[in-house]
Amino acid sequence: MRFSDEAWAALCLSARLALWVTPAYCLVGALLAWALVFGLKRPGWLDALVTIPIAFPPVVIGFALLWLLGRQTLLGQTLTAWGLGFVFSFPGLWLAAFVSGLPLVVKTLQTVLQMQPRELHETALTLGCKPFAAFWLVHLPIARAALLTGVLLALARGMGEVGISLMLGGNILGRTETLSLAIFNSVTTGDYQQGALLSALLGGFCMSLLALVRWMQPKTQRFA
Repeated sequence: MRFSDEAWAALCLSARLALWVTPAYCLVGALLAWALVFGLKRPGWLDALVTIPIAFPPVVIGFALLWLLGRQTLLGQTLTAWGLGFVFSFPGLWLAAFVSGLPLVVKTLQTVLQMQPRELHETALTLGCKPFAAFWLVHLPIARAALLTGVLLALARGMGEVGISLMLGGNILGRTETLSLAIFNSVTTGDYQQGALLSALLGGFCMSLLALVRWMQPKTQRFA
């Protein structure tokens, strides 16, 4: 049993997607965690916005993004004119993976930042650091393991995304068919052997990420 040409294309597309979305997880996840813990006086609305992809069905989020960014909308037409069309394109797949995985980065980092002593922040400010500089130079280095954990979890979630990707990407063979969509297509067409092979590959990748997350935890928690 070997991969079909379409499966290889889906695998390469997913690898490319992972390379492009990982830096965004790191940067935007860190910025949003800073805003929630240190940057906003009343961050409830932002916290709710970040949490939506966790609570809402992916297909609903995908439909909302399609309605917002579709080629018939003013925003969609403007972005397409700028070369940033998100419908039936790689940017749409990137957005799907980004939206589905980002909450895991933000919430993981936010929890650890809130557990850090408040005196740490006050001391940094006393020594002349601006609030954002204190976060970037003091808090984030201490919480870097939490950031990496969140990114690994987000990557596992983003690479297995189907609902939003199906809405925005359109599931076009050889163009917007990711590995998770290739599994869906294999089962739909009755090619269960190909579906099983792809499932084992994607499942093994996600299990490797989860094993790495487990290994990064403190020893007292790892063997609890």
